This record gives sequence, C-alpha cells and structure tokens, in this order.
Amino acid sequence: MTAVAAPWAGVDLQARLAALRTDFDRSFADPPRAEVAGHDDLLAIRAGGVRYALRLPQAAGLFPDRPVTRLPGPLPALLGVAGFRGAIVPVYDLAAVLGTRGTAAGSSASGTVARWLVLAAGNPPVALAFEALDGHLRVPRDGLVEEPAGHGPHGCLRGIVPLPDGARPIVDVPAVRAAVQAAAGPAAGEER
Repeated sequence: MTAVAAPWAGVDLQARLAALRTDFDRSFADPPRAEVAGHDDLLAIRAGGVRYALRLPQAAGLFPDRPVTRLPGPLPALLGVAGFRGAIVPVYDLAAVLGTRGTAAGSSASGTVARWLVLAAGNPPVALAFEALDGHLRVPRDGLVEEPAGHGPHGCLRGIVPLPDGARPIVDVPAVRAAVQAAAGPAAGEER
C-alpha cells in the first residue's frame, strides 16, 4: 500500500493564508481595472415570462429558493416576507409590479413559481421575486441605451441592453421600490 501525500504537504499554510488575506485586502484599495471600469454589470432575468435586466449595483444580494411567509393584504404584488441577514423584508412579485399579474401568490403570469429573490440595495429594504436567472452580463457602457426618464408601468424600466439574442429592458430597482411604496400608502404613523 502506497501512502499518498496530502495536497497541502510541504506548504506553509500560515504564510499562504497571510498572502491570500493581503491580496484580498489589496483588491479593495486598488483602483478599478480598466477592462471592468468601462462596463456595466447586469443580471439577465425573466419575470412573468418576459426577459429583463437588472443593474447589479442596485442589488444587495441574490437568493434562490428563499422561503417566503405569505401575508394577506390588498396589494396583489406583495407575496409576503422573508428573512435577510437578520431582518424581515417584504417580498414583491416583480412581474406584478411591472404589470403582469401572477395567477397565484408567488406565481408569474405563466404559472411559473418565482424562485429567485433579489434584495434591493438601499432603504427601506425590499426584495423582488422573479422566476428565472438567465445569467450575468458585462456590457460595455456605451453598449447600453440609457434613458434618463423611466418608461413602462410606474416608470420602472430605464434603458435597454441590446444583445445578440434580443434586447432586454433594464428594470430600475429604485423606481420599483418607489412604486411599491406608493401602492402601499403612507407608513404607519405618517399623516395622509
């Protein structure tokens, strides 16, 4: 029987960990690399069977199959609440906010369960549910069609990303947050 050496045999683990830690810390101090600085990062998604893109900096996290506790209420887009990093956050069906009503709570117009949640960056905390993540897009900044004013339902679409397989409207997450806040009305304790 021949003894097999462990892959870390002969490696100074403490020195290797220190080098990795230093490289990681330095990555935050270094200026953005040129090949990344001229690009926008987007998530290619589908909500209600429609292809969209979300700007990655507008997302604080992406979560598959996160449990959502259903809540009754007058807002059809409100699916319920979910826990994120110790906070209870309302979850809204993105397809419903964008004008494609779900057939059942948590389902899109196509009947597909919204399995992905994106936690919106900023305050107040909001999560948006959609059924499919098609991937990550890194697009040259000059490759986007920018729109200073939103269009579509509630002005939630702002810009277009042309792609070889077809253009995707860009969902403006802050506009979606404003739309759900407007639909919910004033927060408890505020005057009307």
